[in-house]
Amino acid sequence: VQLQASGGGLVQPGRSLRLSCGASGSTLDYYALAWFRQAPGKEREAVSTISNEDGRIYYADSVKGRFTISRDYVRHTVELQMSSLKPEDTAVYYCAIARIPIREETWYKRSQYDYWGQGTLVTVSS
Repeated sequence: VQLQASGGGLVQPGRSLRLSCGASGSTLDYYALAWFRQAPGKEREAVSTISNEDGRIYYADSVKGRFTISRDYVRHTVELQMSSLKPEDTAVYYCAIARIPIREETWYKRSQYDYWGQGTLVTVSS
């Protein structure tokens, strides 16, 4: 599965941006779909996951209330709506797929995800 993320760019603090991720020829009907990010010089970290198994959604504390993950079942994509962006949100954002069930104790672990997109850069700066 080759995931393709898009929607990144340069945006001012406080503004919004929407990321999208899909895979040609795939409906993304796996156990879970996620967004991670990696800022310069930092480890890749989980941003949000949506479970296709039970519909649960998880967010990192740093983005709760500002980011929203969702599925587009017509376009077969996973979306990340980012609002009230901050300079510390600057990172390369990656989408990922899990082929095993995701639980509250594991959703943020990179090892739970099997397929990764190439990343899209989000820069938040005035």
